[in-house]
Amino acid sequence: MRIIGGRWRGRRIAAPAGELVRPTGDRMREAWMSILGPRIPHARVLDLFAGSGALGLESLSRGASSVQFVEHAPRSIQALQANVEQLGAAGSVTIDRSDAMVFIAALGPGAYDVAFADPPYGSGVAQRVAEQWLAVPFATVLGIEHRRGESMPGEPDTRTYGTAAVSFYRVEPAG
Repeated sequence: MRIIGGRWRGRRIAAPAGELVRPTGDRMREAWMSILGPRIPHARVLDLFAGSGALGLESLSRGASSVQFVEHAPRSIQALQANVEQLGAAGSVTIDRSDAMVFIAALGPGAYDVAFADPPYGSGVAQRVAEQWLAVPFATVLGIEHRRGESMPGEPDTRTYGTAAVSFYRVEPAG
């Protein structure tokens, strides 16, 4: 995997070892960043189910001010820490080793500008993240990657890419 845009464009990052890991590929990350592009510079970003940290690191490369990574798998945390160190990003990063659902349950409205969630497919967790956001919009915009055809709550803007989809939830401006 590599960073596809911004100051670290072309730099390689490591994916965690193991069969259960499904890193967000270059094409999908490019789609996320194209959709969210104007919101990334200076944003406070939350990367849930962070894995290698590809989405959050891509955001930092493109000008986000900070990224909070949430991951619980030891192999993923090791890969994430190595990627942060290799890119020299430690000053803009916090890594929280915890369950993402427990983490977001403690957040208030608007805690982050942008949130990414890439939970395991078919586990029902994508829907639970969306339900929590609908109850307490902890980010101005939330993107959740899930299996194509998986039903998501509310009325997200869903984009499909092969067998995957990303559903976006946004706080509507007041007025």
